[in-house]
Amino acid sequence: MIRKDTAWYDAQYDNRARVPDHARFFARWTEASAAARALPTCRLDIPFGDTAAERLDAFPAAAPNAPVLVFIHGGYWRSLDKSDFSFVAPPFVAAGAAVVVTNYGLCPAVSIETIALQSARALAWVWRNAQAIGGDPARIVVAGHSAGGHLAAMLLSCRWKTLGDDLPLRLLGGAMSLSGLFDLEPLRHTPFLQADLKLTPASVKRLSPAFFARPRGPLHALVGGDESAEFIRQNRLIRDQWGPSTVPVCETVAGRNHFDIVDDFVDPAGRSHAFARQLLGLTMNPN
Repeated sequence: MIRKDTAWYDAQYDNRARVPDHARFFARWTEASAAARALPTCRLDIPFGDTAAERLDAFPAAAPNAPVLVFIHGGYWRSLDKSDFSFVAPPFVAAGAAVVVTNYGLCPAVSIETIALQSARALAWVWRNAQAIGGDPARIVVAGHSAGGHLAAMLLSCRWKTLGDDLPLRLLGGAMSLSGLFDLEPLRHTPFLQADLKLTPASVKRLSPAFFARPRGPLHALVGGDESAEFIRQNRLIRDQWGPSTVPVCETVAGRNHFDIVDDFVDPAGRSHAFARQLLGLTMNPN
């Protein structure tokens, strides 16, 4: 990695500064999420661990034995909440999936290592309880945005048996990352983040999935074409490191920024939506 000054790192990774009207996305998502949580079938704030942050929202499938989509929100591991992203559920429920939106503790109160473990516990809950929300435990896919994309990739490498002898060796059928982060070393040099993330060389090594042993996958990695050069590099990096057999989809979605790529994900006409449906076995041909 070419060393740059700290202002360069801030400019590359501060997505809210790069998208001046980002607040309009949050306002629209808040309204759509409130409507999703008002649906009579949803089950909110289900505990999957001992802390107040370890809660998830479930949006059951209309019919049994459906694939399950688990969505992990972004916010650089330090902001936002599952309730901000309930809006991702209705389009996938309508397509035939059960949807779970998970929460986690936030930095700096907890570390990214803790967040990764919390996310793994959430997936363990989903596997154990999939049938109760109309899902098939053998058809679980995880998707995440930004920091959530990082966590989705981490989960492909999880040793599930360390969380419970009842868990399968391979719990996930696949993962999708939207604008994910796979090499955390640049964030250690990014002032507006490092104060909360408190990354060290050792934690960067533990938390950078690009440099893990190649998991079984598949991972679909997508990034917006209007995002920074660093986010586009991060997306290419995971394909370069893990290879095309593990990362069969590595795409830059034209005309999308760091926020409206989530809109593409929930839009039935969106390219990332089609790839998500493909992972879930709800066949759509993205080509």
